[in-house]
Amino acid sequence: MRFLIGILVLAVVIGYAIGGRLRNVEGLRLRWWGLAPLGLALQLVPVSSHGIAVGLLITSYPVLMLFALANIRLAGVALIFVGLALNLTVIAANQGMPVTKHALVASGQGSLLGDLEKNGGAKHFLARPGNTVLLPLGDVIPIGNPIDQVVSVGDCVVYGGVVWLIAAAMRGRSLLIGPRPRETAPTRS
Repeated sequence: MRFLIGILVLAVVIGYAIGGRLRNVEGLRLRWWGLAPLGLALQLVPVSSHGIAVGLLITSYPVLMLFALANIRLAGVALIFVGLALNLTVIAANQGMPVTKHALVASGQGSLLGDLEKNGGAKHFLARPGNTVLLPLGDVIPIGNPIDQVVSVGDCVVYGGVVWLIAAAMRGRSLLIGPRPRETAPTRS
């Protein structure tokens, strides 16, 4: 949670630095916005069964990706889509998100190792040689004190897209990427 708050603060700081205003964010119009909280809720459902937890996690990604596709022309959303796809790929290939021992220790979460080794996690598992594919896409990037979190490349890409989206929305200019719709000339009668 601290990392997400830090990302949002960074986005606002960048938005102000490029001449934006927070009030301009209310002009951001997201299509199919209800898919975003639904996808996130699927990831947060508390279940003890690894199979159900991973099933909900995998199900959440197409929902979130559909939301991103509906808004793909907005600044940063293409990055969000790519990051979601990277996370879905590694999670689906491994039936959970692999996390390395090194990343846990380096992020200040070494105390989780024993439980993760013994019981496994609902959505994560400790990566070991031979039990993991696509490990570079897993949770391998440690962020130490005061954040104490491990993230994946996909997470970083998603957060980069979120920063871009918020900063662009604060700027209030040209949120759309790609060709603009043509303006039609007035007709004469």
